[in-house]
Amino acid sequence: MSGDISLAGRVAIVTGAGRSLGKAYAKVLAGSGAAVVVNDIDADAAQDVVAQITSAGGRATAVVAPVGPAATADALVEAARSTFGRLDVLVANAGVLRDRVLWKMSDEDFDLVVDTHLKGTFTCGRAAAVAMREQGEGGRIIVIGSPAGQFGSLGQTNYSAVKAGLVAMARTWSLELARFGITANAVVPTALSPMTATIPAYAQLYEDYLAGAPIPPKYRKENALGTPEDVAPLIVWLASERSADVTGQALGIGGDRLTLYGHPQVLRTVDHDDGWAADQIDQAWRETLGEHAQPSGPPRKDDGHKETAR
Repeated sequence: MSGDISLAGRVAIVTGAGRSLGKAYAKVLAGSGAAVVVNDIDADAAQDVVAQITSAGGRATAVVAPVGPAATADALVEAARSTFGRLDVLVANAGVLRDRVLWKMSDEDFDLVVDTHLKGTFTCGRAAAVAMREQGEGGRIIVIGSPAGQFGSLGQTNYSAVKAGLVAMARTWSLELARFGITANAVVPTALSPMTATIPAYAQLYEDYLAGAPIPPKYRKENALGTPEDVAPLIVWLASERSADVTGQALGIGGDRLTLYGHPQVLRTVDHDDGWAADQIDQAWRETLGEHAQPSGPPRKDDGHKETAR
């Protein structure tokens, strides 16, 4: 999966690495030569990933703790430095779902998703950036986004918000860390996983996948939907020297498709001397701005695009 790209001598942290996508990231990084700090809240799952890596000849250690608190971020960095001598790569992958429509979403549903995805990535990114700056040899920070953060997603106020925030966070970090040779990018995966299984349209496909059935080409091509292992090569590339000039980007991958997402941009401006009254705004919308408005949600198939899974 890594081709001829080697990560020999590099040390990576992968949060939420006990299963699914995080597990695939940890294993492919180790298989490419990196030593890996495997983080998860499930001790058995984390230790199993470490065992799989070491039995294949790789190097790994586990840190069992929930991401979010600064103490966990500090422990992850300390494990990388004390066990393997340095830190070169952070893959901030840990996450949870608490899906509810807006009027049914509790404070607890919202806060847990924010604390895990957004604050967890922030605290881990901050600790990693401090360590990489002290090391003075650059580094790679990779955050994990979602199509939900790019387009919105029904029933996912919390998840869509944090995933959009993570892309903005990576862009900001790319500006702040550039002079230290540290890149920051977002990966937007579309793969069959326990999270994808919550989408009714993919529930049976996920069950078939767990039973060993191949993913039909239609889903791989039209829906950009593949396995966690299909996503992992992008992690390797972003962790390597080959991507040293790539930062502040959101790159999607899944099935047979690789995607570069655009930055938000101004579509049209209209000026009015001495400011705007409400009726003048209405006129500007009707005559000029409205024709440039974009639909809410993901690109529609009848627009020549294909929908993707979160």
